[in-house]
Amino acid sequence: MKYDTIIFDLDGTLLNTLDDLRDSLNFALIAHGHQPRTLEEVKSFIGNGVGKLVERALPIHSSEEEIKQCLTTFTEHYAKNMQNKTRPYDGIMELLLDLDRYNYKIAIVSNKFDAAVKELAKEYFGDLINVAIGESETVKRKPAPDSVFAAIKELGSAINKTIFVGDSDTDVKTARNAGIPCIGVTWGFRTREVLRNEGADHLIDTPKELLTLI
Repeated sequence: MKYDTIIFDLDGTLLNTLDDLRDSLNFALIAHGHQPRTLEEVKSFIGNGVGKLVERALPIHSSEEEIKQCLTTFTEHYAKNMQNKTRPYDGIMELLLDLDRYNYKIAIVSNKFDAAVKELAKEYFGDLINVAIGESETVKRKPAPDSVFAAIKELGSAINKTIFVGDSDTDVKTARNAGIPCIGVTWGFRTREVLRNEGADHLIDTPKELLTLI
C-alpha cells in the first residue's frame, strides 16, 4: 500500500456546512446593522477561517473593532446552530466505512475553530475519525502545514505515507506546503477550474473515486 494515511478537509469536503454558516453569518451581519449575504457569496468567502469569513462579508474598510464584534456574534450563534442543516455529502459515510475497514489512518484538519471541528467530527463521524484539528492559538490555519504535521504526529504516521483531500485552493496550497499529494474534490465550495489551476494532483467527482486512487 503506497499510502496508509488520509487527511481530509472538513467544510466542503466531508460536510456540507454552507447553510448553517450562512445562517449564522447573516444573523451576525443583521445584528450589527448590515445587509445579509447570499449563499453564493458566503460560499466564496469560506476557506481561510471564520475571521476571514466575517471580514469578507462586512463592508470594505470596516474597522478591526467592527470585525471583532461581528465575529463574536457569529461564533456564539454558530456554536449553538452548527448542526441544524449540516450533513455529510452523499457517499462520504460509505467511503469512511471502507477506509476504516481497510485500516487507513484518518484525520481532519480545518480552518474552522478547533472546538467546532472536534464537535462536528464526533457528532457526524464518531469513531471513524479520531483526530480532528482546527484553528487555535497553538496551530496556524491553512495553508500553513502545521495542522497537517500535527495530525500526522498524532496518528503515528509519516509524511511519505500521507495524502490530503480537500475542496479548495487553500487545501492544495496546504498539501504543497506540507510536501504531500492533494486530491481535489469537485463537490465542495470551489470549482474544478480553481482546483486544477492551483495544481491539485488529482480531481474526483464522487467520494468512491478516492478508493481507486489509493
